[in-house]
Amino acid sequence: MRWQGQSLDADDGALPGLSRADFVRTVRTPEFEGITFHEVLCKSALNEVPENSTLPFRWTVNPIRGCSHACRYCFARPTHEYLELDAGADFDSQLVVKTNVAAVLRRELRRKSWRREPVALGTNTDPYQRAEGRYRLMPGIIRALAASGTPFSVLTKGTLLRRDLPLLASAAGEVPVRIAVSLSMLDPELHRGLEPGTPAPKARLELIAALADAGFAVNVMVAPVIPYLTDGSEQLDALFAALARAGAESATAFPMHLRGSTKGWFLGWVAEHHPALLRRYRQLYGRGATVSPEYASWLRGRVDPLRERHGLVRDSVAGAPPPRPEPGSAPQLALFG
Repeated sequence: MRWQGQSLDADDGALPGLSRADFVRTVRTPEFEGITFHEVLCKSALNEVPENSTLPFRWTVNPIRGCSHACRYCFARPTHEYLELDAGADFDSQLVVKTNVAAVLRRELRRKSWRREPVALGTNTDPYQRAEGRYRLMPGIIRALAASGTPFSVLTKGTLLRRDLPLLASAAGEVPVRIAVSLSMLDPELHRGLEPGTPAPKARLELIAALADAGFAVNVMVAPVIPYLTDGSEQLDALFAALARAGAESATAFPMHLRGSTKGWFLGWVAEHHPALLRRYRQLYGRGATVSPEYASWLRGRVDPLRERHGLVRDSVAGAPPPRPEPGSAPQLALFG
């Protein structure tokens, strides 16, 4: 059969960490070999960021939990443990899809208490990972936000965003919209090892160019910078040059964080593929999740002149939404913060 587990009264195989009342079905399909989708009905779509967070936004929407991009360093991996799944292979292959997220979001945005604060997408897992091609959740989300007068941002590695480019352009005529593309390396071999499920760097450069050609100001997240693997001067110079040629407006770079179980998953990959670096990583990160202050300062000293050289510096106030576009003006997109 093309779709397995279609009968809702069959053994649903509900995940231990998911409420059976919200669980719809488990789906596997040949187009997504090795991936299992767990379809659920969410009770809420808007997630409020804790007040003590340093993030420049208060609200997020995450239509899918887990991510087939399978980035070895992904900071969101530990969130899968709340579902009683592991942060490694399960995070890459056991995806929880909120099939009703757009409808629930529309209902929440109609509340009188909603103050139209900026909403961020792509802060946990990528909204334009491959599963979006099947479930088409983003068009409904974009329309709901724009119709309610709510500013929003999108951060993605997924070239599937090009499908929604006309819709995003239309939304940007109604509300402030910011978009960022994540691209932190050009080397094909490193890309295959570190981000095996993501579109190739060349494809993401083409996405940046398409957004720029359509009149969007694109911010690129050169993040995370992987110590000892993607932080070379020639590597970064070539990357920033390619971003500038593609038409990026600005670029932001910061070093890799290794929180919780992500650390073990990443270091396991290092031990297998770059064993000579394992001791250096343990020294650099110690018992914590972040690089040493000395490395962070060194990286800023390397990156900032390159951003200046290639014209990828834009002054902005973190988290401040851009002014509402004038009717008929070109939409301006970048990442919140």
